[in-house]
Amino acid sequence: MDDIEIETLADPELSDPVLIEGLPGVGHVGKLAVEHLLEEFDSEVVRRVFATEFPPQVTIEDGVAELASAEIHAVDIPAADDETDDADDGDVDLLVLTGDHQAQTNAGHYRLTEAFLDVAAGFDVERVFALGGVPTGELVEEPSVLGAVSHAEAIEPLEAAGVEFREDEPAGGVVGVSGLLLGLGGRRGLDVGCLMGETSGYLVDPKSAQAVLVALEEIIGFEVGFESLEERAEEMEEVVGKIQEMQNQQGSMPTDDDLRYIG
Repeated sequence: MDDIEIETLADPELSDPVLIEGLPGVGHVGKLAVEHLLEEFDSEVVRRVFATEFPPQVTIEDGVAELASAEIHAVDIPAADDETDDADDGDVDLLVLTGDHQAQTNAGHYRLTEAFLDVAAGFDVERVFALGGVPTGELVEEPSVLGAVSHAEAIEPLEAAGVEFREDEPAGGVVGVSGLLLGLGGRRGLDVGCLMGETSGYLVDPKSAQAVLVALEEIIGFEVGFESLEERAEEMEEVVGKIQEMQNQQGSMPTDDDLRYIG
């Protein structure tokens, strides 16, 4: 196969779609957030992206192998203030990018991000949001959402939704596809924002994913239920309790080996 191959599965007509990215990263915050959107709303896969930059593996479901890929889903969700009987009046169209892997090299990150942006361009996307987590190194009870944007004029509307912009944070910048969507998307003239929920960095964090989605729904204008995320957060609270107990016993955060059972 070629280094990158894009499979077309559907070509729906979308109105001013917004690209939402949620690939694996710190606390799996972005991935959890977009998976929740796909669970809550009707969607269809419109593109599947295969790349030699993904790990050399397949997933197996009911004995059937599927090559590693990233997927872009078309999602139609009602706007928060949509009280009409017309299903298309006031709806919000999203293109949701997710998958199980990011690229394995720096150059691969650039090539894949350009491919994702090419797909977005084919749907006339002008607005992009990358979702992820920012590590704090400690357990966070009420996570804040930090922001970064491709253009300074985009800061004010995100601040109005409760997104915080802190000087020199996140330390070290934003890496991976999320960072390159800001940089490469900005060079293409797109309005790109990155929403990063605070998370310990030690475990999967549904509470941080919910905080990011709360900000996103305020910015874009839609409503989503959080029951399933809240249930996962309660389950993780039990894990947090065990971690805190280990902290008290050891006087420090647990090691990777201690946390290996968390997923």
